[in-house]
Amino acid sequence: MVIEIWADVVCAWAYIGRRRLERALADLGGEETGVRGAGGAEVVWRPFRVDPMAPDPAVPLDDELRDPLVDEALRQCAPGLSPAENRTRVSRIAAEEGIGPRWGAAWRTSSHDAHRLLVLALDHGAPGTQDAVARALLRAHFVEARDIGSPQVLADVARAAGFPEGPDLLARGEGETAVRELLLSGKARGVTNSPTFVVAGRSLTGAQPPEAIAEFLRAAATGDERSLPAEVRRFREAEALLDLGDPLGCLTLLAPLLTEQGTDRGVRTLAARAYFHSAQLAQAEAILRPLVTRVPDDSYARLLLGRTLERRGRAEEAAAHLRLARAMTPSYGT
Repeated sequence: MVIEIWADVVCAWAYIGRRRLERALADLGGEETGVRGAGGAEVVWRPFRVDPMAPDPAVPLDDELRDPLVDEALRQCAPGLSPAENRTRVSRIAAEEGIGPRWGAAWRTSSHDAHRLLVLALDHGAPGTQDAVARALLRAHFVEARDIGSPQVLADVARAAGFPEGPDLLARGEGETAVRELLLSGKARGVTNSPTFVVAGRSLTGAQPPEAIAEFLRAAATGDERSLPAEVRRFREAEALLDLGDPLGCLTLLAPLLTEQGTDRGVRTLAARAYFHSAQLAQAEAILRPLVTRVPDDSYARLLLGRTLERRGRAEEAAAHLRLARAMTPSYGT
């Protein structure tokens, strides 16, 4: 069983949620092997940002607690609670979960490089290394009050967690594209809170009690886990991002498909839509013209080409394509 945790390592509820997952697995008799298909559970961390505007370099958190952006970030960890209620409640629950002895972050810091380190630990580390790094990051931030945006702290954490190659990989800028694409993937899948547990296509939001997590895992274990081919999943997530009003995110996920499957009609049509909705009209036209030449009866491509030409100020040329599109699909005229 693969258990994905979509979370931010500066979110206290992610720390609590990981502890509760551990208890739930113990109650189920599940062994966390870190090896896919080995009869145990593999925990995989995926990036989520509760505070994407956090400064780099870090600033003392005490100076930031009155910042409305910080309050909004706290709400993403615990929807329904005020920031003050969240801070009070999380401190109490952390103590109950045995996290300590000291508790409390000291820095408001960007978690971007910490997420890069986690991606790299999954790709380059031994089984279980990524989870060890994640736990070490959470402890460094919340218990040891260290700045996990600092390259030196990240290097210390990586080495202590058994990932000595991590600092050099970070220094070379590795993991940037992977983190950016995973953040978009989470958005496309509807991940809106930290932590969100995902197993076999099912999700559980929040640091639920161990009993609730165990019940979720039981239900997920009985489900039919069908893994889509990577390129199909990427296409669907890109499409979802466009539907969510993020055409630039859509294009980011589509980029490898345009390189590998550049002649695929569906891929090119989706790219043209994304270019159109991001006002990159020359790029949209460059894709749509060959499409309507190759498939003259593609009424949607003609409609989109007509609208693209309209927006480029070429009304007469646009009208010809729009007339053809509406003749083939009358509903386009309404």
